[in-house]
Amino acid sequence: MPSENQQSANNLPFSGPRHVAIIMDGNGRWAKSRGKLRIFGHQAGVKSVRRAVSFAVSRHLDALTLYAFSSENWNRPAQEVTALMELFVRALDSEVKSLHKHHVRLRIIGDISRFSPRLQERIRRSEELTKNNPGLTLNIAANYGGRWDIIQGVQRLAEQVQEGQLRPDEITEESLCQHVCLNEQAPVDLVIRTGGEHRISNFLLWQIAYAELFFTDVLWPDFDEQVFEGALTAFAQRERRFGGTTPADAEHPGGNFC
Repeated sequence: MPSENQQSANNLPFSGPRHVAIIMDGNGRWAKSRGKLRIFGHQAGVKSVRRAVSFAVSRHLDALTLYAFSSENWNRPAQEVTALMELFVRALDSEVKSLHKHHVRLRIIGDISRFSPRLQERIRRSEELTKNNPGLTLNIAANYGGRWDIIQGVQRLAEQVQEGQLRPDEITEESLCQHVCLNEQAPVDLVIRTGGEHRISNFLLWQIAYAELFFTDVLWPDFDEQVFEGALTAFAQRERRFGGTTPADAEHPGGNFC
């Protein structure tokens, strides 16, 4: 987690992305290349999470969203899933006090109902402890899928229609936006994927419509401040238009994607 020196190292607001999302890929391959079980890669990946959060705080990002466990990851071997769940519990127990100390607000996005009562309770306590913190918002996507996110938003709108609170012709992008995850946060400006794959893997499908994408061959356990800085440098060189013909014509979505 960030040191006091890191927190005060840069007193000026960072002019780059406000919200960065990362698909943390490559833990298993990192472990395999060292002749170890996949869980060793996931354990090493926790250290990279600490580095990424520390860096995000030092650069004054508004939000950092990490793709920790997708809804498709339940299809992995049962032993690996069990180990991942236990690692999640231990990480919450060991990291939340440090997050709180450094004013980080923790949010877990995704369908947590499938998690054990023990893990759900850890999540609830961690979010409650940090909910009023004014610094970086750290979103952990766990049992999350972009299609699930959109569907649950549509279901909420359908409930409003059924209850007579909303007409079908009143359903708009703006109304759906209010019911997807991260709707109250800054829009996702930059998506980083480690591990060399060039795909989104059902991550924040609605929220990253105008985000810049950055792919790196670096495996997640090797992701460090230098690689993160390289992604921000690449972002700064992009010409963002948001559907306009020139940057001057572009209209950035406001406080959220919509």
